[in-house]
Amino acid sequence: MGMESGSTGSVRPYGLAEDVPGVLRGMESTDEAVREEAMAWLHSLLCYRDETRTSPAVPQLIRLALHGPGHRAEVLELLANLANWAGPTDEQERCRRITAQALPSLLHLTQDPDPAVREAVVVLIAACGQQDAPAPTPLLRDRLAAETDPLVRARIVTALGLLEPGDDAWRRALLTDPEPRVALAAAEDLLRTTEPPLPDALVDVCAAAYSAQPPDEREESETEGHLWPNLHRTFRNRLLEEPEAALRALSRGIPLAFEITARWRDRESDVLPWALHEAVGGTWDLYYLAQLTCALPSELRARVAEQMLPLLADDAPAERAKAVTVLARARVPVAIEEAVRLAEETPGAYDTFRTVHAVAEEFGAEALPVGRAVARQLGNAHSELVKALSLFPEVAADTVGELAELLTRTGTGYPSAAVAVLAGLGPAAGDVAERALRDCVAAGAHSSVSAEAAVALHAVAGDPEPALSLLRREMSASASASAWTTILAGRLGPSAAPLLPFIEPLLAPSPYSGTRAEAALAVWRITGRTEDTVEPLARKALAWDRFYPGPPHPVLTLTEMGLLPRFAVAPLREGAESPRRIITDHMCGDGPHPDDEMRSAVRTLLATAAVVD
Repeated sequence: MGMESGSTGSVRPYGLAEDVPGVLRGMESTDEAVREEAMAWLHSLLCYRDETRTSPAVPQLIRLALHGPGHRAEVLELLANLANWAGPTDEQERCRRITAQALPSLLHLTQDPDPAVREAVVVLIAACGQQDAPAPTPLLRDRLAAETDPLVRARIVTALGLLEPGDDAWRRALLTDPEPRVALAAAEDLLRTTEPPLPDALVDVCAAAYSAQPPDEREESETEGHLWPNLHRTFRNRLLEEPEAALRALSRGIPLAFEITARWRDRESDVLPWALHEAVGGTWDLYYLAQLTCALPSELRARVAEQMLPLLADDAPAERAKAVTVLARARVPVAIEEAVRLAEETPGAYDTFRTVHAVAEEFGAEALPVGRAVARQLGNAHSELVKALSLFPEVAADTVGELAELLTRTGTGYPSAAVAVLAGLGPAAGDVAERALRDCVAAGAHSSVSAEAAVALHAVAGDPEPALSLLRREMSASASASAWTTILAGRLGPSAAPLLPFIEPLLAPSPYSGTRAEAALAVWRITGRTEDTVEPLARKALAWDRFYPGPPHPVLTLTEMGLLPRFAVAPLREGAESPRRIITDHMCGDGPHPDDEMRSAVRTLLATAAVVD
């Protein structure tokens, strides 16, 4: 790769597997800047490239840790990462074995003058575990007695807990240690090894030790799980396994409000006072607060509004948008005029779209001024904001000409957004939309947009031929329907009957429940058959997937059918009654939690559908 020892040349942050030897040579440089750059590249290559074999680098890393010109702590940390979590599992095992064999030669570093080196070698000892010989726990006990650095002492406590589980006496003695990080490490290990329910006294010690740390150390202690083997459990995760323990810790100073509601159902009212505190100044936390607000009873929403109203004076539109989104979920009418203001000021911002969407969902027809503000900004709006016009059909019907013009702006997100709005209008879109959609199909600038436009043409003008022609060509090219073409065909309803020979084979049992469910939905929409479509939909419903834009969720389709196979009843009921969330919201939504939406939909299905064998 051209980077030799002593080189001052710039290197890329990521490289190829064959670059590792060159980067290791860079670690031999006496130039600290060269080593710094090489270290960053080495970490990227070995930790985030699964195709790279990591174990061949371990002997050289060990040599660098012992005799290299610098960056000793970082090299030891990298060795621990390679043994703990980086790369394929088989390579982790090889790295752990090689490092464990060399561990005796590294143990003297537990007395290194640099606390960072002492910390790193303690973590490395824990990573090696009891690989080929007993771990050097007597040495760690001696170091615990002699160590003066609080962080290193805390690391030794955690390492000993992982290497010698079951001996609680010495840990309990450390619960009153004057150093908060040491006390927290002892409490964390006791939490990990204590059978539920977690004792109140232990939870209180953990919370007190956490709160006694300086703010920067608190942030570090919240994200240290990656340092240790999988056996380790961070105090936050252990507390969150029991909602009552988590609520107790929350009330004593550990910020867990949004983590509790992310993991457990129906806890929004319990955590509200602390959620309001945690959301102050937190960019994403305001969206979490908006989501939490959706589940609050109306009498508690005023507390949320009281905290959000002052934020309307913020000079930053993005922060103001988040506050308005929360106010919309709290059903505060001022959110409507503030959403109008945002649509006029920053129509191209994604945060504005989120605000408009929230206002439209919560206020319905009362939010028409917001829809009109969006319509005035169509040419400058974020494509998702254009799509939000689907929530305002009265306004969308008056902007068909502008939407038709957006269909010609290829290479942007506008055509697909405009197609979605026009399709939602159906016949009300009229002749202007029909001509624009035909032109869009004929232009064929983008296959997916053309296909969507062809299906929209059927909704607007009742003409299925362009869509049938396009979909038949796509399906014939691959000798079967894909998920994409199956979904589009289903939207044509009975008009898609000529495409059934391509779609019906996908109903056959297969490992791909999603494909079967999509085919079942399409066949049902086209033919009305239930004898071979209910079962695939029910299988997919049992996966408890969140609702996504596109085809209706299988739970909603089964509800519309009014049928539910007997095999799905008990699992769905169990899921609906679980106190713990089944669906995780990884997308930081600001509306109702997807788990709550799914649970409500399942309850409706169970209450209304006829059970069939």
